[in-house]
Amino acid sequence: MEKKIYDVMIIGGGGAGLTAALYTSRANLSTILFEKLVPGGQIASTDLVENYPGFTEGILGAEIAQKMEAQAVRYGTQIVYEEAKSLLRKGDIFETDTGAIYTARAVILAMGASFRMIGVPNEKELTGRGVSYCATCDGAFFKGKRVIAVGGGDSALQEGIFLTRFAEKVTIVHRRDKLRASPILQERAKMNSKINFIWNTVVDGIEGKGKVETVFLRNVKTGEMQKIPVDGVFVFIGHDPNSGLAKGFVALDEKGYIVTDASLATSVPGVFAAGEVRRGAVRQLVSACGEGCAAALAAQAFLDNHH
Repeated sequence: MEKKIYDVMIIGGGGAGLTAALYTSRANLSTILFEKLVPGGQIASTDLVENYPGFTEGILGAEIAQKMEAQAVRYGTQIVYEEAKSLLRKGDIFETDTGAIYTARAVILAMGASFRMIGVPNEKELTGRGVSYCATCDGAFFKGKRVIAVGGGDSALQEGIFLTRFAEKVTIVHRRDKLRASPILQERAKMNSKINFIWNTVVDGIEGKGKVETVFLRNVKTGEMQKIPVDGVFVFIGHDPNSGLAKGFVALDEKGYIVTDASLATSVPGVFAAGEVRRGAVRQLVSACGEGCAAALAAQAFLDNHH
């Protein structure tokens, strides 16, 4: 029996991938999507999402992920919960291997990015319960509370400043004695009466019963430990694109993000990228979904012109 060649293969089942699948399936393009973990990507592990349009009272991250998955499947997307381990081009056809071989005429790469974690006890367990990697997502839950922000780059200061809209006090904890952030952000942070700094210090542990209650801080120069009460730990030490699959296949920038043009096309004709795996992407669900739509329309145009 001849193996089916799909019109579109989507790698990654977060907001970008599931939206792309919805659009390609509704356009009557046979679509297969690969997701190695759970549908929804990062949003699936977010507690309450309050900034996605249309949900006045907010919606649980896991719930919006399930709804997006169900919508894509309703219109015909085939979802395979396996990791796509390779990507090859054979003439006009693209091939991936999950243990089984799948082929398609166009590809949308939507593998997302992963937050860098500190890697300390209870960080994973308390994620969504006081540990967060996104101030815009979760800042509003910390009205009048005390939080720490870990990091010293632009994102740490931008998000730390944003947190002062809600939190009573924001302590920026940085492992060095000076910041890497741009001078203008440093000036704004230092002028903000709600922000203070703890230098030469790392987080060694997080504690709390069901939610963050205290953090253990260690001075990297003296080894001195201190335990401070906090309601939230925001971690801004960078992201890593999940672009390993694309390395050597499409052009990546120096940080490993996939390079695209304005229509989300990569350096390989017929291959598009959307969401946080792409250079210049905004780290919000609504923008990932928008990019998924744009990549789907671009893939549809490519197929109309080439097949």
